[in-house]
Amino acid sequence: MTHPKVLIVDDAVLVSEGVRQLLMTAGCDVVGIARDVDAMHHLLAEHPDLDILVLDIRMPPDHTDEGIRALEDLRSAGNPIGVLLLSMYVSPTLAVRALSAGGATGYLLKERITNGEALVAAVRTVVAGGTVVDPEVVALLLGSTGRSQLLDTLTIREHEVLQLMAEGRSNLGIATVLHLSVKTVETHVEHLLDKLRIAPSPEEHRRVLAVLELLRAGN
Repeated sequence: MTHPKVLIVDDAVLVSEGVRQLLMTAGCDVVGIARDVDAMHHLLAEHPDLDILVLDIRMPPDHTDEGIRALEDLRSAGNPIGVLLLSMYVSPTLAVRALSAGGATGYLLKERITNGEALVAAVRTVVAGGTVVDPEVVALLLGSTGRSQLLDTLTIREHEVLQLMAEGRSNLGIATVLHLSVKTVETHVEHLLDKLRIAPSPEEHRRVLAVLELLRAGN
């Protein structure tokens, strides 16, 4: 999608304005900024053609997990809109909750928004129906001693592929980073999905389950 329609949901003015400028510079159509979940629902009703919410996890009134709960409520209501969650903290637990809600979802650290390319790439991946987990969260989990036995069966290359999958990269994107052919990446993906005992199903669904396996192993 060339010009995704975005609603920013964040009560921090400096953050929301910075995100707005970065997205608009990249050609996104930012239709508005909501300061809390109530305002978000109001703007969602006004703009039924929105493609994605860029949603802070901690917002008024309690600044705890309002963003995650808003995502879970949207999915429970059957709303498939893309949601990119922004967090101040590296939290595998919150990332698991985000992806477990289903649908096109991303979890990105706020520090990443200083990198306009990373932010825009995450937005476009989620709008296209994919998932994104912040590279710092993925790196933390891959270095964790609490990894599951299934993850330990993966080769070094398969771990690299899974890490890039978690960051939201397509097979072509993985191939470019690792200097492999797309066919070779497809083989690695199939092997790691089999090793993680993720039964055949639509490809994107299997990739999400693989990323969830990685996230849960770090909790």
